[in-house]
Amino acid sequence: MSEEVRQFTIAHDDDDIRLDRWFKRHLPQVGFATVSRWARTGQIRVDGKRADVDTRLTKGQVLRVPPGGTTPPMGGKGARPRKPLTEEQIALAESMVLEKDRAAIVLNKPPGLATQGGSGTHEHVDGLLDAYAEDKGPRPRLVHRLDKDTSGVLLIARTPGSAAFFSKRFSGRSARKIYWALVTGIPDISDGLIELPLAKQPGTGGEKMMVDESGQGQAARTRYRVVDRAGNRAAWVELQPLTGRTHQLRVHMAAIGHPIVGDGKYGGQAAFLTGSISRKMHLHARRLRIEHPEGDLIDVTAPLPEHFAASMAQLGFDEADGALQLEPVKLVDEKDEQKRAAKAHAKQYRKERRGERRKRADGPTGRKPTGKRAAAKPAARKPAARKTPSPRTPKR
Repeated sequence: MSEEVRQFTIAHDDDDIRLDRWFKRHLPQVGFATVSRWARTGQIRVDGKRADVDTRLTKGQVLRVPPGGTTPPMGGKGARPRKPLTEEQIALAESMVLEKDRAAIVLNKPPGLATQGGSGTHEHVDGLLDAYAEDKGPRPRLVHRLDKDTSGVLLIARTPGSAAFFSKRFSGRSARKIYWALVTGIPDISDGLIELPLAKQPGTGGEKMMVDESGQGQAARTRYRVVDRAGNRAAWVELQPLTGRTHQLRVHMAAIGHPIVGDGKYGGQAAFLTGSISRKMHLHARRLRIEHPEGDLIDVTAPLPEHFAASMAQLGFDEADGALQLEPVKLVDEKDEQKRAAKAHAKQYRKERRGERRKRADGPTGRKPTGKRAAAKPAARKPAARKTPSPRTPKR
């Protein structure tokens, strides 16, 4: 146990963190009960002032910690031991790195490697993160995921603070993700927006999603653009998910009749091309643009995996055609998105009320329906993509 008072200067990575979370991050051997007692008795000070467990700390502040708590108690929980990795695992981890700095590591995940473990899944990115950890430093953390068979850009946070920062950008939809995919057939609309709610498909244990327009599904929006086409056989599309639902891109493209090549789970046999085109899934997280904790911008492009590049060549597609058209696109502002959603809700409500008035006019009793009948919505229409307005004439 330490016999001296200690002082810590709050780092940039811990800006706006709660006091109790700071202890959990930096002095995990000090239990919450001890931290609460120290705060209650005034032994913890922030810039010389008393602080409570829920006090928010600011970069540059000086935290005074009383003696004790530096040695884990007998039988207590210590730091998570580092998992020993084989030379092959370390080599694989290093081969995936595209960029890295003090806050982040950007990987190019190969197809076939899961992001996290699960039932029967033992090889995954999460299990390789110890290869990126510095000696006695924090273990890097995942902040988003890619499907096992999807390749491309995967962001890893190097510290708990950067993990919180990046997670907020992903959840707030300010991170921009661009995917490339090969799909079967040619979409009728070359630049469209798919708005189809998604839900877990019953009986699959949550392993498969489906379009659900019953009112129970979660809103899901995907913008797509046809970059090039190979006759009527296949198209190369650029996909931008505006929401982050499970398997969103795969379900949406299958729902409009153009499944991603190799995605038999959602496209069935229609997802495979004849000839020598690979049967692996052709979905690649091509580019990620996201704010950096230190104020810069992370903008990384991941090379295509071997099978995807070979299929592009066989179909006559040139990667440069996609790169030339990846101009910055202003994402929908959160307030504008809320207004759009409110407007759409109001429009749907008026439509339902008109239907109710017609029913009362035509019905024998003229009574207003109640319960489930009142909540019923019009029959779902056939899934379709709608054309987005031109960027040069934004919709007001």
